[in-house]
Amino acid sequence: MGSAYTPGLTVSADAIVRRIRRLPIKGEVLVTVGQLVEPETPVARALLPGLLQTIKLAEKLGVEAKETTGFFRHKVGEKVEKDEVVAETKGIFGLFRSTVTSEYSGTVESISEITGHILLREPSIPVEITAYLEGRVAEIMPEEGAVIETRGAVVQGIFGVGGERNGPIRVAVSDHRERLEARHILDSDTGKVLIGGSSITKEAIHRAEEVGAVGIVAGGIRDVDLIQYLGYDIGVAITGQEMIPLSILVTEGFGELAMAERTFNLLRTVEGKLASVNGATQIRAGVIRPEIIVPLPLEGTTTSTVSSGRELGVGTPIRVIREPYFGQLGSVTELPAQLMVVESGTEVRVLIARLEDGAVVCVPRANVEIIAT
Repeated sequence: MGSAYTPGLTVSADAIVRRIRRLPIKGEVLVTVGQLVEPETPVARALLPGLLQTIKLAEKLGVEAKETTGFFRHKVGEKVEKDEVVAETKGIFGLFRSTVTSEYSGTVESISEITGHILLREPSIPVEITAYLEGRVAEIMPEEGAVIETRGAVVQGIFGVGGERNGPIRVAVSDHRERLEARHILDSDTGKVLIGGSSITKEAIHRAEEVGAVGIVAGGIRDVDLIQYLGYDIGVAITGQEMIPLSILVTEGFGELAMAERTFNLLRTVEGKLASVNGATQIRAGVIRPEIIVPLPLEGTTTSTVSSGRELGVGTPIRVIREPYFGQLGSVTELPAQLMVVESGTEVRVLIARLEDGAVVCVPRANVEIIAT
């Protein structure tokens, strides 16, 4: 029988992590290989072309298009300031003059005697990417960016929202089954990544935003609470671009789901340390996992390397990602070679697993996710 592979969900106390930091367009790389970087260290910078704006000069002056160049005061390549007079007619006996002021600042890109339009390019928009992680530059991509490498504790989640943020970890609850509520969040939690247990209440989210926390990590969240907080349904597109002041990451899924005890215990061991958290999620092709990474000293050996998948085998730790055992953890006890017919009538490959509560269940292999350690 061929090898069976399934996506991995990393929960590791010590792993090598590499993250690609790439500009959307070609630009300038600001770091060198081997350089130590902080999360906010600029890695690369580029200039996005400004918007192209149109001044309908002939129409505004009431002249023929071919007369435009005679009235326009600038040449191609010259700069124009907003509210500056850019054209003026002579009028009749010096009276009844028509003037045109620019609604934009920018550079003259073209003057058309066919349309009578002036094209003005607004100032370029600077784009800068930072290291995101505390670590070292492992590789340079000329004109594009760099690969940042660090050694650290890594927890990948099931789902998240919000972009990249950094802050020290504070475990806000006493147990992995305890819900994170507004009362757990302190005025001193400004700039911190808060760790909850079974779920996050919407009041807790608003309280975290109020005090200036940068992230929340918990076992689960009610989809209705998340939708109410965002103001819209998140759908199935990639997340991470939400205009919210904090990132939210859930490790188990939607609903009242206790965080896996070993995940909670791992996060408790790194309390007080600086963490990088990213809620970006994509569950279709090109899977992107929300994550929290806590860098450790770069010296020394590591116990694992983060990878996108692992081979299933007896003893492999898994999480079930479909009902009726959704969110439950366990380990593989058997991998039957024969296909089995499931409720839908389809023949699929299955596995036998022992769940944390001791139950032995049979589930399709596509319905589980490896917990990479």
